[in-house]
Formats: sequence, C-alpha cells, structure tokens
Amino acid sequence: MKNKGLKALVLSLSLSALLLNGAAPYAAEENADQAAADHVAELIDGIYVQERNDTTDEDCAAAKEAWDALTEEQKELVEGEEAGPDYFGLDTGDASLDDPRNQDEIGENELLVVSFGTSYNDSRVEDIKGIEDALQEAFPDWSVRRAFTAQIIINHVQARDGEKIDNMQQALERAAANGVKNLVVQPTHLMHGAEYDEMVEALVAYQDQFESIAVAEPLLGEVGEDAAVINEDKAAVAAAIAAAALEEAGYESMEAAAEDGAAFVFMGHGTSHTAKVSYSQMQTQMDELGYVNAFIGTVEGEPEETACEAVIEAVKEAGYTKVVLRPLMVVAGDHANNDMAGSEEDSWKSMFEADGSFEGVDCQIAGLGSVDAVQQIYVEHARAALDSLAE
Repeated sequence: MKNKGLKALVLSLSLSALLLNGAAPYAAEENADQAAADHVAELIDGIYVQERNDTTDEDCAAAKEAWDALTEEQKELVEGEEAGPDYFGLDTGDASLDDPRNQDEIGENELLVVSFGTSYNDSRVEDIKGIEDALQEAFPDWSVRRAFTAQIIINHVQARDGEKIDNMQQALERAAANGVKNLVVQPTHLMHGAEYDEMVEALVAYQDQFESIAVAEPLLGEVGEDAAVINEDKAAVAAAIAAAALEEAGYESMEAAAEDGAAFVFMGHGTSHTAKVSYSQMQTQMDELGYVNAFIGTVEGEPEETACEAVIEAVKEAGYTKVVLRPLMVVAGDHANNDMAGSEEDSWKSMFEADGSFEGVDCQIAGLGSVDAVQQIYVEHARAALDSLAE
C-alpha cells in the first residue's frame, strides 16, 4: 500500500512538472508581447508632449515604426499614461485629403490661420481646411498658411499619418525666412480665451520681423462684461448653427422643432478663463432670437449652468422629450466624438439617456468650421484685419 501511495505521488509530481514546463513557453510569449506593447506605449507617451524639441521628428518616426512592428494582438495591449490602441489604430479618415499649408514661396503678404488643431482627419479637412479654403478664395492675393498651437496634436498627426503641420514658432520663422512683409493672423478660436492670449503672446517675439502685423477677431468677436452682452458675431453664429442643426434634424424651423418636443443642446468646451461668459452670452443670444428650445452646455461645466447635469434639468423643466446634441466647437474632434456622442457612461449622450426623461437622444457630429455661414464670418473678420493695414 505504501509503494502504491508513493508511486501515485511521484506520478502526480511528474504530471505537474510537465504542465508547468508546457506553460512556461506560453508565459514567456505573453511577457514578450506585453514588453513589446509597453515599449510602444513608452514611445507614444514620449511624443504626447506640448513642447517640440530637437528629436521630435525622429521620436515620431520611431513610435510609428515600433507600432507597425506589433502584431494585432500586441497592439491591443498598448497602454500608457496617454497611450492606447486608438493612438495609431483609430480610423479618423484620410489624411491625404488635407493640406498642411506649410509651403514656402509665400510672397510679401501672408494670412496665417491659427488653430488649436485636431487629430481627427475628417474633421481637420471639413472644419479647419474648410475655413482656410474659404479665406484663400476670398483673398487670392494673400498666401494662406497654417499653424496649430497644440504640439500634442501636431506630433500625433505626424507620427500616425506623416503629415507635418507647423506650430506657431515654426510658422512665424517660415514667414520671416520667406521675406513676408505684411502678416495677418486669423485665429479659428471661438473666443478671446486662453489659447487666443497664448497666440498673441507668441506674436510679440516676432513683431520686429515684419513691416506690419494685424490680428483678426476670433469667431464670437469681443467678449463683453456680462451675460447680457451680445453682438452681431454671436447672432450670426447662433443663427448659422441653428440652421445647420435644423436641416440635419429635418425641421423647417426652431418653432416646428419645439412643437415636436425637440430641444437642441449645443455643447462647447468650457473654460476657467474670464471669457467663459461668452457661453452665457450665447445662451442670451439664442433667447433673443426666440430659440427657446436651444440650450448651451460645456464639457468642463464652466460656467456652472452649462454643466451636463444642469442642462439636462433645464431641458426637462422646459418639457422637451427629444434631444439633439451638437458641438458648439469649431472642430468636431475628440470632444464631439467621445465626450458628446461616445458610448462611455459619462458622455453627454449616455447621461441624457440614463436620465430616462427623453424618448430620443440624437447626435450631430459636425464642427462649426464646416458651416458655410461660419466660414464667411471668418472671412469678414480677416477682411477687417486686412483693411486695418491700409489705415
């Protein structure tokens, strides 16, 4: 009996050893897969920075090369502080349809269009390029060029798609090197916020490089002191975005939509900058135009009344049962696709649906820059800046 027990124990140990030895190669393979994915995540995090340096071009190329070398299974394992499979893997459209507008041979007159930027290729073409094209058509004697202020986005587009877009410093150095005499800067920013201030600050260092510099107004024009201040720019933007939203939703007017129980929620970014009053002013402007079923919200919830929870309550109290969400942003990029229309539980679409008070919640993924009437507002702002050079 003792011998049988001993034999059974030996057999059991032998089987365990075989199983462990068989599992070892699989464990080693899994570790190798994760190590390869972690290396790519480290490279992505290395270019997910707001400062360009001497190795940025090489770093972008190295990250893409390492990503391309991964298997499909390894790509799913990529996870870092900012890195993930979507950094290279998300399909945002055809980058070849874009024009980085970083050409030399500019001439004496340059119209530099400054945007925050987006890594969503389709949105970059529709929204930012759409504005740039409208400006070039309106001012054929001026060379329209591009600058993005978000180096993180510049690096993303360069690494993933091989498209090189100038940052502010590069664009201004290019203009100076090309002998530009008259520089007009047209920001695509929504308002006089932090990004606008940073852009103006960057121009100061180059003011002696040109004979004249003029900075055009952002989309909504002057800010004003309080929520009651509205202007022609805000009225034009409100009318333009309402018309675009109505057309896509299939309504003839805001009144017709209201009678059908439909409310339009226009979601901006929000800011802690004093310019955040612009969002309150846009709500005032909607009210002044009689758009009682139009509501202004922001991702950041600044001002407070623009937070998603507050907007949901306002729409409910007004008695609307259908909701159409649309960005109050120049570009329909990450915020529009994820914060507004994403499937995560904290997206605006999910939060409106989770409230249970609405029979339908629809999303329109379209930036302000794709709207013809909005493009023409930028044209008029640029025209005023060009005219100021002759004064």
